[in-house]
Amino acid sequence: MRIFVLTGAGISADSGLGTFRDAGGIWDKFDPMKLATPAAFAADPERVHEFYNLRRRDMLAARPNAAHVALGRLGEGLKVDGGALFLCTQNIDDLHERAGSRAVHHMHGRLSRALCSSCRATREWRADLGVTDRCAACGRVGTLRPDVVWFGEMPYGMPEIEEALARSDLFVAIGTSGAVYPAAEFVEIARMMGILTLEFNLGKSANAHLFDESVYGPAIESVPRFVARLLGTGGEGL
Repeated sequence: MRIFVLTGAGISADSGLGTFRDAGGIWDKFDPMKLATPAAFAADPERVHEFYNLRRRDMLAARPNAAHVALGRLGEGLKVDGGALFLCTQNIDDLHERAGSRAVHHMHGRLSRALCSSCRATREWRADLGVTDRCAACGRVGTLRPDVVWFGEMPYGMPEIEEALARSDLFVAIGTSGAVYPAAEFVEIARMMGILTLEFNLGKSANAHLFDESVYGPAIESVPRFVARLLGTGGEGL
């Protein structure tokens, strides 16, 4: 079986990382147009760095939860039977990797990397980032930014995502709002291709009506149960 899993901020909520569009989420507290656009970075890079430095510190302090770990097991388990997992995340944290997932497609980038806005070089960066830091590739100072996809920018690797989705037997969305495009369209594309669709969420997403089946409740409970059933290691139902 080939499974395409899309994860959103909801899967990391039980690790203590905030969601974005729920009541009390990050974009309820902060204006994304002042923090998450190329124009915002050009206008006030220190403010943007301060916001993302705090988020990076939170990410480094967080620990993977049972849902992350279960998806790590799923990836390894599917290989045994000749299947495959394409794990695509909207999240910019590294909790999937730390939970054992070996290949994660970060469509919105990674907070643990820096991107030079001048030469576009990227590099691992887990410390605070600021306007005095120098790009090792081009030597310019003040051009480094978090390697995350901001509003108005294209997600990473859309051709790879579309190819993986077309090859899949099952599409699963976990902890997504169903309101952020193009990820919100994946379930509709899957349905048009005749692929079974399944949603795990705390409550109904904006596109919940497009899923063949929905399971509501904490991901730390429902996702491990689902993975155990798929891999034949126990668990009853979803």
